[in-house]
Amino acid sequence: MNPDLLPPLLMPLLAVPVARRLAASLAPRAAAWLLACTAAVLAASSTLALALLAAQGALLLPPVAALGHLTLPLLRAGSGGLGGFAGLGGAELTAPAACVAALLLAVCAAAVTLTGRRYRAELVRARAATGGCAPSGELAVLRDSEPDAYALPGRPGRIVVTTGMLRALRPGEREALLAHERAHLAGHHHRFLVVAALAATCHPLLRGLRAPLSYALERWADESAASAVGDRRLAARAVGRAARASATTGPRARPRAALGATAGPVRRRVAALLHAAPPAGPRRARGPRLVAALLACCLLLSAAAAVEAATDLHESVETAQGE
Repeated sequence: MNPDLLPPLLMPLLAVPVARRLAASLAPRAAAWLLACTAAVLAASSTLALALLAAQGALLLPPVAALGHLTLPLLRAGSGGLGGFAGLGGAELTAPAACVAALLLAVCAAAVTLTGRRYRAELVRARAATGGCAPSGELAVLRDSEPDAYALPGRPGRIVVTTGMLRALRPGEREALLAHERAHLAGHHHRFLVVAALAATCHPLLRGLRAPLSYALERWADESAASAVGDRRLAARAVGRAARASATTGPRARPRAALGATAGPVRRRVAALLHAAPPAGPRRARGPRLVAALLACCLLLSAAAAVEAATDLHESVETAQGE
């Protein structure tokens, strides 16, 4: 088995906690992009590693080797054959590892397909539920006494708010709440959540990025709302009052790709709005830079190892065909 396949599979063990720590020191928008890109790179690298491992095992099968016009003895040879099989146990280890990789790939493909269909079905049902309300531009008001509000992605995107939520807020707070949900739509924040969800189906360790990503997206919308209304305290009051109103009725069913102002650790978000972080000095900035450098090394190593393994496999197949 090619040792280059190990870093993409094991790197999330280190990269996930490093990314979480770095995101905590960044502005919300930068943190959201960092976490989403980290999840995408690690998921793509690990999936490619599994695919390469499964392909290596498949090429050991005589029917597959015959289809590719490969010389089977060369592929079984210990020296340089098929991406360095002998480096980690040869075909004896590659065959069972390839079977496991193929099974994991099948599970990942099924999970990604199921997750995508589930997200789509939830959005279709949610948009159908808003079809009977009175839309006013991007705003859809549901006649419901239970307080709720969320950004519903689509074409066009809509801000869904219940009459119960409108009654629970004061006029200025309503403006801040709508600005919060409008920021979710403008920033296409649902795409970040979908990327994180699909990445987590490809590698279980990437689930650790979903909670900080959700928090970063809500903080991004909080800051956008505070900027839109020109008052951080007003935005904080809107978030806090909306969360208290929603807490009295319990959680409501909504699409997982829909983001609402009452999601995540509300107290932490309100505190962040009320107490802006002081500018970081040279010594305080040194720590995040080191963490960022470590995360960059993790991502580059994972991606480079997967690409190197793919190159080795391609060269080995070309050599076998040449024989």
